[in-house]
Amino acid sequence: MTASRELEASDGTDPELLDLQDDISFELEEVNELLAELIALQADRKAKTGEILSARLGVSGEQPETLAKIGARYDLSRDRVRQLHTKAVGQLIRDAQLGGHRATGVFAQRYPVGTRDQQLVRALLVETYATDTDIAAHELSYLKLRLAGHAAEDAKRVAGFVTQRIAAWQKKTNRRLAKLRDAEPRATSQLNPWLGQVDWPGAGSPHPLPLSSARTVDSDDDGRGRFYLDKVGRDVPFDSGLAARLLWILNASDLVDSFQEQPVAIDYTIDGTARTGYPSIAARLTDGRVVLIDVQPLGHVAFHLNRAKSAAARAYAHQQGWGWLIWTGSLLGVPDLLARKVDAGALTELVERGPVPWPQVRQLHHETGLPLLDFIALVLRHEWRWDRAPFRLSAPPARPPRT
Repeated sequence: MTASRELEASDGTDPELLDLQDDISFELEEVNELLAELIALQADRKAKTGEILSARLGVSGEQPETLAKIGARYDLSRDRVRQLHTKAVGQLIRDAQLGGHRATGVFAQRYPVGTRDQQLVRALLVETYATDTDIAAHELSYLKLRLAGHAAEDAKRVAGFVTQRIAAWQKKTNRRLAKLRDAEPRATSQLNPWLGQVDWPGAGSPHPLPLSSARTVDSDDDGRGRFYLDKVGRDVPFDSGLAARLLWILNASDLVDSFQEQPVAIDYTIDGTARTGYPSIAARLTDGRVVLIDVQPLGHVAFHLNRAKSAAARAYAHQQGWGWLIWTGSLLGVPDLLARKVDAGALTELVERGPVPWPQVRQLHHETGLPLLDFIALVLRHEWRWDRAPFRLSAPPARPPRT
């Protein structure tokens, strides 16, 4: 059952039941591109403002950053970051409305004024889950509605309902964890297909499972949750519904012996800039094998920054004798996307002519009906570079001939 169908059928949003593949689209991607355009306009006036907005809202394709993490970067308190972000959002909305930016028309059509609160909440929850942006769900929901023309008090009310529903799901998950005997068959049935997609290394014994997290978590930040998991005997924090769903499955399944969230810090580079990634979870199976898992929503697996991060994590996992898995929150994984049958003709011609901007891809989608999943499959298969905020699709550098 897709997220949208589940939400139509019930007032409750239960991420455990959702599959993302029918809820990602070019239309949802355009929402992000328009937000990125508006943020870039703010950055032209003040770079720091653009950086704070981009980091908090996650428009580059990375998960939104917590207020505390952004504050640490600029030596600011969490409350001061919130003040700066709120002020910047207000300025962004005013500029977009006064300047007649195209975003206002697109958002007005997507989140129409006069729509019942319940319908808006459902739509925004689906987008939150599909993009793994729970941490910034309130800010993103408010901003989208204001750009669509909703009054400030109405946008604030609906955004509040979105965060309330996320909190309610977290409480529901805690109650469900008390019934692991009933949950085990369902958890194992969900885990089994994913184990078939693990990229295992060659022969050799796996290194031991780490016993602590490599990352300090500011667990008091908005949108972040935690629950007690009996398999590890402690409270475990999570950033999103996707991460919580995976933790629930690992905790309930008899195929898993133990696990550790964010077990290692892995360095990698993008365009010469050093970065550090923290894969989501390492799990030790009951047969002794260990798999390193990173949570990446299905619509984000082909972003250049995620592919660079994944390549470094895969190499590290194999050095440790561990398997490697990208968990997308869908029955579809990266191997499925690579094997997907897609007509590459028109898009390949565009990429071969040079870097492709968003308007050209949007036009191709309108002319051919190219689904976003097919687009993602082509990017992965051809190893094209997909940058976000701003969008740019380009061919990889030519490889030197083999000697």
